[in-house]
Amino acid sequence: MARPSILNSIERKFMLLVGDLLIICSSINLFVNYAIDEEFVSFGLKAFVFSFGILIYLGLSYILDFFNLEKVARRRYILSQSIYISAIFVFLVFVFTVFVYDVSFWRIPLLSFLILTPIEIWLWRLFFGNVFRIIPTVKKVFYVYDANSEDRLRENVDYINGEDANTFHKVKLTYAMDKDSLSIGKKTFNEAVEKVDTWILNVKDYNQIPKKLEKLLLESILKGKEVLSYTSFYENIYEAMPIRSHYHSFYELLQLKNKKIRYLQVVFSFIVNFVLSFFIGIIFFSVCPIVWFFNLFLNRGPLFYTQLRVGRYGREFKIYKFRSMVVDAEKTGAKMATKNDSRITPFGRVLRTFRIDELPQILSVIQGNMTFIGPRPERKVFVEQLDDMLPFYSIRHLYKPGITGWAQVKYKYGEDLQDSIKKLEYDLYYIKNKSITLDLRIIFKTITTVLFSRGV
Repeated sequence: MARPSILNSIERKFMLLVGDLLIICSSINLFVNYAIDEEFVSFGLKAFVFSFGILIYLGLSYILDFFNLEKVARRRYILSQSIYISAIFVFLVFVFTVFVYDVSFWRIPLLSFLILTPIEIWLWRLFFGNVFRIIPTVKKVFYVYDANSEDRLRENVDYINGEDANTFHKVKLTYAMDKDSLSIGKKTFNEAVEKVDTWILNVKDYNQIPKKLEKLLLESILKGKEVLSYTSFYENIYEAMPIRSHYHSFYELLQLKNKKIRYLQVVFSFIVNFVLSFFIGIIFFSVCPIVWFFNLFLNRGPLFYTQLRVGRYGREFKIYKFRSMVVDAEKTGAKMATKNDSRITPFGRVLRTFRIDELPQILSVIQGNMTFIGPRPERKVFVEQLDDMLPFYSIRHLYKPGITGWAQVKYKYGEDLQDSIKKLEYDLYYIKNKSITLDLRIIFKTITTVLFSRGV
């Protein structure tokens, strides 16, 4: 008996998108044709409002990760995000129409648009989540790896199965190349392979795959089964690069998209740095007297502290911060800050919680040593240790370091070298996939991090 068809993540996301767009289009139709006084309605208004509304909704959904299937499965997340994103959507459409076309409205249809749209999105996504609790969603995986990487087998399998994230994949069969090749072709082995939905390959040389196994792989492809490299699987699920994986990951990491000049990205980065430098600069100079005043009583000592950090192309530069630790915090040598670090003063903890201590870094941006978005700069002593552990750690120095970055919004505060290695996975993902939309996601996530005090 054939197993029920399992929709892959792209197919499920497409279904979710279609449902969202149907609701959004019907809501905009209500707004344009019934909420706006008909004397103001024209073809141009309809076209622009529809286009603006759809683009705004898709933009918000991407930036705020609204199509993350793992989060869609959580009911509390569905309610909060549906109301939050839909409310921003209806507000922006309303404001756009008022300012651009100066129209008048019928009250009841307008309230229906503003109130019912978030409710409809929430109910649709709640229904979607419940449907996929009933039908099969988890794919059975056949994991193929090199025999000499046996020591990382358990760790890699755990990542596929998902320790902290719902990956919708479950390893049911593993095969170590060059270890038990005699099992290939046996009836029991072939029957087991028939029952899997996805192949995930983590091998050094694809040309060394045994012919019998390669034949099974090709047969699986012809039957419509999914075939992925471990790196592509990890990158898609975790939005990071598996730097502690096996051989081929290293070469995929080096396929960085920096060979062509992307003018839009350069222009966007310039605008972001210019605008944020202006506004953050105003905030920095405004809070300086306040921090200085409280520093006199609650954090005696220098207002600022400076430190040398490694920047672009491995060059050191001076970074500035409001001091949040005791004066002699590193009298015993360089040490990374931890969550409950005893060296942090009570007032310094307040500065860290709201990220106020980071504001003086605007001076490094103005000097041209840093940018707003990029890998966080690290101290030379830690860079040298990480370089010894990971020969490609310095790839992150291709770009200027940033005040915020993908690693900062995706991972907890780094407390040791192991955390730095984990954050490197996100830094390399950012370097490889650097884009305007990814930068916008980082900006929005940084804002929410500051607003909700997700500091150390």
